Amino acid sequence: MKLPLYGWLAAETISLVGTRISMLALPWFVLETTGSPAKAGLIALFEMTPLVLSKIFGGPIIDRIGPRRVAIACDLGSAVVVGLIPLLYAAGLLHFPILLALVALAGALRGPGDAAKSAMIPQLVEAAGVPTERATGLHSFVERTASMLGAAAAGLLIGLVGATDAIVIDAASFALGALVLATTTAGLTLARGPEPAEHPARPTRYRAQLAEGWHFLRSDRVLLGIAFMVALTNLIDLAWSSVLMPVWGQQHAGPETIGLLFATFSGFSAAGSAVAAALGNRMRRYPTYLVCFLIAGIPRFLVIAFGAPLWVVFVVFAIGGTSSGFINPILGAIQFERIPAHVLGRVMSLISAFAWGLMPLGGLLGGSLVSAFGLTTALVACGIAYFVVTMFPAIDPTWKQIERRPEEAASRLPAGAGS
Repeated sequence: MKLPLYGWLAAETISLVGTRISMLALPWFVLETTGSPAKAGLIALFEMTPLVLSKIFGGPIIDRIGPRRVAIACDLGSAVVVGLIPLLYAAGLLHFPILLALVALAGALRGPGDAAKSAMIPQLVEAAGVPTERATGLHSFVERTASMLGAAAAGLLIGLVGATDAIVIDAASFALGALVLATTTAGLTLARGPEPAEHPARPTRYRAQLAEGWHFLRSDRVLLGIAFMVALTNLIDLAWSSVLMPVWGQQHAGPETIGLLFATFSGFSAAGSAVAAALGNRMRRYPTYLVCFLIAGIPRFLVIAFGAPLWVVFVVFAIGGTSSGFINPILGAIQFERIPAHVLGRVMSLISAFAWGLMPLGGLLGGSLVSAFGLTTALVACGIAYFVVTMFPAIDPTWKQIERRPEEAASRLPAGAGS
């Protein structure tokens, strides 16, 4: 039964396109109205802080009532909250503190919503009868394609009708995504079956459930290492996308060029993800990870910093995007292979919270670096930091364990943790 998998992918495409539009529209709106990179960074801070907190504390709720229900409810709530932004702006009531409050509430809804959608993957894989890396590769392809379409649409919409009107599409995308997810995955839980008999008793108290997820994550050095690595790269990526690139665009290009660059990176990343979906279960994970992060990381910072011709920038973004498409399918498959079903919502929420934990500081980091040292220095510093973080696994032997496939990973689970 592949309809739930395809429906889930379609719902993700719809909501991600809208979210990608707002990711450029919101900071651009603040830059236009205030001229302050620091205030643009505050948008990211106020969205990401509650997003991370809700990821941490939402895991037990996902495991209790089911990821599908949580995902649909959060998307519907997000449609209402995001829709209030253009509505209040049209009424002349969208003052900056109110905007920050709405962005914070949207982030609080996105946290458990995103984690719940990720927690659906094992059920989708089981129902569709496909390898895990096929599903994670398809999801990465959808994510990158949606980012490409959303980035291109964002640049065009901001240039044509302004940043605020672009946010309307984000609100509509949440509502439509919830509808698609609800209608195509209605029978998904039936394909999952009952929980294995060897785990008849689970902690029922919220705090005990939260602690169980944390103890499992702490016991697995591979998963913990992935979470910390992604936390640092996400910090730098957010500084890059929410401040450094918009500032560069205002100084040298324009919203249309920024949108096309983001679209180029995402589009070629989608192509890489498509290849990973087809060949991922035959690739060697460790060398693929290192090579792809090397190509996708520092070069895109340096070509912008040192004023390379625009065609060179596009080429670097295309090559880097292609390489980046191989990374998430690998990391996603590793996580789902190593986490047993009964703690999946909690552990995935915690991993996601770690990965997003520093992102609230990304906008402030980018804004502070540009304000204090200028754009060129900020880009070079972020590029070097990205290189160091992503190449650290080359000297850490723990990371070589990512080569192990499901049967090997299962043999290493802590006692009582297997499913």
